[in-house]
Amino acid sequence: MGIREGLLALLANGPKHGYQLKVDFDAATGEAWSLNVGQVYTTLQRLERDGLVDAGPADDEGRISYNLTAAGREDLRTWFETPVNRSVANRDEVSIKLLVSIAAGIADPQGIIDRQRRATMTELQDLTGLRGDTPATDFAWQLHLDRLSLQAEAELRWLDRVEQRLATAAPQSPLQPTPGPPVATVPQEGSR
Repeated sequence: MGIREGLLALLANGPKHGYQLKVDFDAATGEAWSLNVGQVYTTLQRLERDGLVDAGPADDEGRISYNLTAAGREDLRTWFETPVNRSVANRDEVSIKLLVSIAAGIADPQGIIDRQRRATMTELQDLTGLRGDTPATDFAWQLHLDRLSLQAEAELRWLDRVEQRLATAAPQSPLQPTPGPPVATVPQEGSR
C-alpha cells in the first residue's frame, strides 16, 4: 500500500489527470519513489473500479481528470489515521541470510556480519555525502535521506547485537539434512 493512498491524497485538493499525478507524486516523495505513468493509470483504474475516484470527461488534449469520491475521502482519512503495522516481519534479506547461515551451518555468520557491516557503513557514508549535496529547499529528499540514514544506523546496531549474541550463544547444530540431493556447501571467503 502507499501508492494507492498517495494518489488519493494528491486528488484531495481537486481533479488531476494521470500524468500530473505522476509528476506530483514524484515531487512529493523527493523522487525517492518515482512512479511509472502506466502504474499510475493502472492504479487509477482500480480506484475507479472500487468507487474511490470518478473519471471526468476528457479535455481538449484527450486527458481524463480524476476526482476523489466521498468513499475515496473516507478511505484516505482511514489511511492517515491508521498507524503502519510493523508487527509482521518483512522479508529482510540480511536477516534471512544470517539466520539461515546459523541454522544450516554452511556459511560463517561472522563473515556475513563483517561484509554486511562494511557495505552498510559505505552506504551510510554515501548518504552523508548526498545530504551535503542536496539543497536545503529539497525538503522531501532531505526527509528521505534522514530515514535511509537512520535505517542504516539501525542495521549497524543490529549487526553488533547479532555479533554479541553469537559470541555468548551455545553452539548450534546445523539443520538435519532432508532426503534428496545434497546441498552444495558455500565456499568460505578466500577459498577460491
